[in-house]
Amino acid sequence: MDDTRHDLPDNTHRRGLLKQALGGVAVLVLGPHELAWGAQLLAVRLWPAADYTRVTLESDIPLNATFFAVDNPHRLVIDIDDLELSPQLRELVRKVRSDDPFIAGVRVGQNRPKVVRLVIDLKQPIKPQVFGLHPVAAYQHRLVFDLYPTQAADPRAGLQVPAGAPQAGAAAGAQASAAASGPPALPAAPASPTAPATPSTGAGTGTPSSQAADAVNDALGEFIGGLKKGGTATAGNSSVGGSGGNAGGNASGNAGGNAGKVAERSAAGNAASAEATKAANDTSRLVIVAIDAGHGGEDPGAIGPSGLYEKDVVLSIALKLRARINAQPGMRAMLTRESDYFVPLQERVLKARRVQADLFVSVHADAFMNPEARGASIFALSENGATSAAARWMAKKENASDLVGGVNIKARDASVMRALLDMSTTAQIKDSLKLGQAILGHLGKVGRLHKPRVEQAGFAVLKAPDIPSILVETGFISNPEEESKLKDDSYQGQLADALLAGIQRYFARNPPLARNRAL
Repeated sequence: MDDTRHDLPDNTHRRGLLKQALGGVAVLVLGPHELAWGAQLLAVRLWPAADYTRVTLESDIPLNATFFAVDNPHRLVIDIDDLELSPQLRELVRKVRSDDPFIAGVRVGQNRPKVVRLVIDLKQPIKPQVFGLHPVAAYQHRLVFDLYPTQAADPRAGLQVPAGAPQAGAAAGAQASAAASGPPALPAAPASPTAPATPSTGAGTGTPSSQAADAVNDALGEFIGGLKKGGTATAGNSSVGGSGGNAGGNASGNAGGNAGKVAERSAAGNAASAEATKAANDTSRLVIVAIDAGHGGEDPGAIGPSGLYEKDVVLSIALKLRARINAQPGMRAMLTRESDYFVPLQERVLKARRVQADLFVSVHADAFMNPEARGASIFALSENGATSAAARWMAKKENASDLVGGVNIKARDASVMRALLDMSTTAQIKDSLKLGQAILGHLGKVGRLHKPRVEQAGFAVLKAPDIPSILVETGFISNPEEESKLKDDSYQGQLADALLAGIQRYFARNPPLARNRAL
């Protein structure tokens, strides 16, 4: 026992040997925790949008933050623990855009040791949400600040008549002329009244968005009320009865028409059946199409070989489709997002329901491990599982969008999505399949189809129980040839034309029903 201890040098002797080996310099040995006590900031990102602005701080370990709001002027103060000033944080100051609806500027400073303070100068009062996200996909830990307005924008405001859009009165005359010269190749959707050019001021209260929404609501309410009373209106009135498209594409007449007017139209040369004419008259109103540009913001979607982002391609196609729909008499389009920011899947569905959309079309671009995969596809919801392994894989990939884009779990009402799933009906799926098949035929004229039929799976974004909903994969962005097409502005226009033609064909065969409540 003593012999073994004698063989080992004592602590003093070992320190002496170490000092000699290092030339007499004393050394302090540090472990990993002493070398890197704080988080390393990897990136900062800013996503301004009309709905809300998001600030994202990405780091190698989770960040802890406290925050409070200050008035006069409005600002948000955020203290982040275990962090030091870095070039990435200073970069956030330069990323603020002048057109950001919420942020006027950002200031950063070392508030105290190991604590960085961010001061966000605001343009308006906000309701902030601050939450962390675990690593997913290409992202590490993220600390997210979502700056929402105190009063959320009303999606109905987007249904205002854009400048230069055809008016209902003019549309009625144009359709009457078209009927006289023969049935159109693709019957237009029923004409309807348009909102006033300037919102009604009423008592002079309300935000501009709510006033705009009320203007649309008033026009629709007045028009639908006229249908119930069986009244008619002249073409010059703001509450106009337009021509109603039907399965034969040649029925026309006033919205409040009755059996006698059906006979008059028949005598004038319109050979539509009384049943089809009645359906057209009863449903002659503003047709609303919700267009959902997939992904956005933190979620780029699929990425092509050249670095093309799916989120950018589908937004461009969606904007083109909206312009084409708004140019049609009696039709309006609402986008779930109008710029590069993330919208949770549940919120996309709720936006469509808020405006009582007649259709929901979610636009995407496909991707697969095999770069040879190509062609457009259309998907609808399924009650009984996916129709193929590929459809199941696609639904799983698209449903992961919330994880990548970043959803505040604490703020999300899980019961809402569960209720939407429970309410999904066989009738909605049946109509979705009809819509998908109508559009599929026109997409096949633009490019190759990946599957000749509408596939089905459990897509979360298609779970609006009362709205026929489809997801359109416009092509494989992972295929170099199709990626080149998808980035081409002319080809995007052809895709938008095909989507519009399919939508019009669907409505020609399935006229929209009267709304059971006002917008």
